[in-house]
Amino acid sequence: MGHLLTLFLFFSLICLSPILADSDFEGFEDADDVDEDLESSLPLTAQTVLTSQPDPDPTPKAGSFEYWDEDEFEGLPQDQPPVVATEKNADPKPSKTEAAPEGSSSSRSYTVEIACGGFLIVFVVNYFTGKRVNENIALAWAAKFATKDTIFDKNFSLLGVGDGDDSPLLLKEGQNVFKFYASGRRCCQGLLTTMELKSRHDLISSIFNLVIPTSRDEISFEVYMNDDAMDHVVFAVTNNKSAKAMHKELPDLHKFATILSPPTARKWVGHDLAVISESKEVAADLITEAVLDQVFGEKAFQKFGKGFMYMHFSDQHPGPTNKKMLLFKFALPDANSMADMTRLVALIPYYIDLIGRYKLSSQARSKTEATRSKAAQEAYKELQNARQEALQRKKAERKQLMEETEAKLSAESIRKKEAKERARQMKKAMPKMKMTRAS
Repeated sequence: MGHLLTLFLFFSLICLSPILADSDFEGFEDADDVDEDLESSLPLTAQTVLTSQPDPDPTPKAGSFEYWDEDEFEGLPQDQPPVVATEKNADPKPSKTEAAPEGSSSSRSYTVEIACGGFLIVFVVNYFTGKRVNENIALAWAAKFATKDTIFDKNFSLLGVGDGDDSPLLLKEGQNVFKFYASGRRCCQGLLTTMELKSRHDLISSIFNLVIPTSRDEISFEVYMNDDAMDHVVFAVTNNKSAKAMHKELPDLHKFATILSPPTARKWVGHDLAVISESKEVAADLITEAVLDQVFGEKAFQKFGKGFMYMHFSDQHPGPTNKKMLLFKFALPDANSMADMTRLVALIPYYIDLIGRYKLSSQARSKTEATRSKAAQEAYKELQNARQEALQRKKAERKQLMEETEAKLSAESIRKKEAKERARQMKKAMPKMKMTRAS
């Protein structure tokens, strides 16, 4: 009987529970909905199904807990930050695509370092290689023409920059500039040779010259003639391509000489050459048969004159020290082909002797003296004009300075200055009186 009463009460409570819930908790949703909302707000346990993309907003909806009373529901867990779930089969190691940018940046950095190191190595190797090549060319030339029993040793008594036997033949002024000096010969004070070679030690210049070949190895000779050993001579031989530019740029050639046309009555230089001379007489006397047969003739120049650039003789050289000079300029071959310029180098002692002995005729000399006196007068006038211009410039500057100074003075100072100047002018205009002493 007691068991039956207990069962009756239990079923009665079950039946009345919805009614009691509606009456006691008005404003709340069903228990099932609350349970679902509570489950969504609670942290995930190990039994929950893991997803690759967790809910971006795990907080409970505002509508479900709008009238939540924390004092009435004690013991419930507080809101915790959601645990970001990862897939069980996710690989903890970074993927290749993610690691690619870091690897590419490191490889790029190494590429730059390797390129810089390679450029530095190439630069150093090119420096020492180019330096050695230039030195070999200079030494090969000295061995061919400036050692014992060579052409300069036979024509000059002193070779090199010193007096002793151990003095060096060549003076190195740079990695591509070498000089040689010789003296002790009649008709001249001395000879200075300058070799200007390619900048082979410079990597940038080497690359530029490889792409655009503009420079080559050159050698120039300057012979300083004695004042009494050279007559009035202005003469030059050069290539046809550079004849006009040379005649225009050099003052002595521009003032005294002209480009001559080839004569028809005698042998002349090859078609690739041009002669610039003060007179036809000088050109005919200096272009001898021996020179035509050795170098300047048509056939000889094709075979032996490949390195010829120009030669220039003048007693009116525009240099500051020596007026009477012989200039020669040739292109240098490589170290193994120095014998190719033997005939070109032989022109130097030949023309030293020829110019030293050469005398103009009386008619040609009178013409040259007239042109030189006229040139001297023009130079004097130019000098006077330059002096006058300098004086006028100084006066203008002084006047401008005085005007600027007066502009800074006050009116009272200007009045005093004008009164002083007026008194000085009146005193200057007064007649001078001479006082005599009565006897």
